[in-house]
Amino acid sequence: MLLDTASLYFRAYYGVPDSVRAPDGTPVNAVRGLLDFIARLVQDHRPDDLVACMDADWRPQWRVDLIPTYKAHRVAVETGEGVPDEEEVPDTLSPQVPVIEDVLDALGIARVGVAPYEADDVIGTLAGQAAGPVDIVTGDRDLYQLVDDARGVRVLYPLKGVGTLQVTDEAWLRGKYGVDGSGYVDLALLRGDPSDGLPGVPGIGEKTAAKLLDAFGDLAGIMAAVDDPAARLTPSQRKRLDEARDYVAVAPKVVRVAGDVPLPEFDPALPREPRDPAALEALATQWGLGNALQRLLLTLQD
Repeated sequence: MLLDTASLYFRAYYGVPDSVRAPDGTPVNAVRGLLDFIARLVQDHRPDDLVACMDADWRPQWRVDLIPTYKAHRVAVETGEGVPDEEEVPDTLSPQVPVIEDVLDALGIARVGVAPYEADDVIGTLAGQAAGPVDIVTGDRDLYQLVDDARGVRVLYPLKGVGTLQVTDEAWLRGKYGVDGSGYVDLALLRGDPSDGLPGVPGIGEKTAAKLLDAFGDLAGIMAAVDDPAARLTPSQRKRLDEARDYVAVAPKVVRVAGDVPLPEFDPALPREPRDPAALEALATQWGLGNALQRLLLTLQD
């Protein structure tokens, strides 16, 4: 089981009241919410391995170099060349992220982030290397591209907390978008994604993109059709795709998750006992993690 950790703690932050606080008054709603999410996921799915995948770089420069608008609207502070820009994050969430990292480390839950890559890239690399089935837990539809029935890779997309999950396999993708996992990259880049600053091809929405992919197979087939006067494209589609050639040439590398992240050595096995009980007890006391942490510990011991 691979966790898109930031996606989950953002959901926890907005799903758990900020009245949930540590003894010193610091909000810990994201911390406790994430612990409850992990407990529920372990209880319901019993993974052998569990990895909390992290954004070591939430907006990699190599993606920005290709598409400068990539996540640009989410930059809070431009820090300068060679240092990742700071992401706009709610004031009461930012201080909780180091606590989340410390708690995961004390528990012994593997936490993996590698610069200059996003958590999506870590997930893509781990999913590609896995010998057995993989469940990816994320609220980010970009990771639908990794769905692969033949390899047992599916996405569990939270609909309400993590107790109600949309199980995304190839049949679901074909029913919803008309593509399989590998075709989702082409669909996404044609459609665009304002939340990631991806412009897409103007005038080519999701339904049109799906129809074009169905007609011409993939992005390369669509662009070949632009150059084929006999291809069944409307004049406006041909014009828009032709004008978007520069974007279409670089977008696949931006939208497709990396599969070759140089991963550090780590133990992905789900722990039954905390790695550092003393540190965990100190964190529980300082941050008032109480029942949320106990629920997770009892679930891990089952």
